[in-house]
Amino acid sequence: MKRIIIVGGPGSGKSTLARLLSERTGLPVYHMDCIHWMPGWVERSEREKDELTHQVHIQDEWIFEGGHSHTYKERIERADTFIWLDAPVGLRIFRVLKRSLEYYGRSRPDLPNGCPERFNWQTVEFLQFIWRTRKSARTRLEKIYKHPPGHLKVYRFTSIPETAVFLEKLPPKTNLETDLNPVAS
Repeated sequence: MKRIIIVGGPGSGKSTLARLLSERTGLPVYHMDCIHWMPGWVERSEREKDELTHQVHIQDEWIFEGGHSHTYKERIERADTFIWLDAPVGLRIFRVLKRSLEYYGRSRPDLPNGCPERFNWQTVEFLQFIWRTRKSARTRLEKIYKHPPGHLKVYRFTSIPETAVFLEKLPPKTNLETDLNPVAS
């Protein structure tokens, strides 16, 4: 386990899992939100996002969490592990609201500096986006999960306890490639 892609809808726990996996494995974490956004909530161009995504996944070791789905194919070709956090949409919306309030006026650790959490009409638009894409995004991830390339270990977690069991079972870093078997769902 040297290159891990963590996917799921907004509020599914990707950043938290990436941090916990990094603590356990020593692998560096890359957050798609840091690629997507520049300070001041300025969105990068698609070309810039593609290039920055490419620069991450050509490295030997990483935990890469987040979307930018049109680069999934290239990332999955390089990844050895695919983790899908398939949390219910209601829970995800609750978590997004909670983090918006918790970090209000400050940047979250998984965002670039200069992107403070806010609670305004953009928050409402983001919640609408989560609701609108709840089925289409899930369908795309389900296809990858059900039909992965042969080299890819796949995991799907629908709850915090499932994720906790996975983390507890992780062997020390030196044994990660040989000791861990995918969790069936």
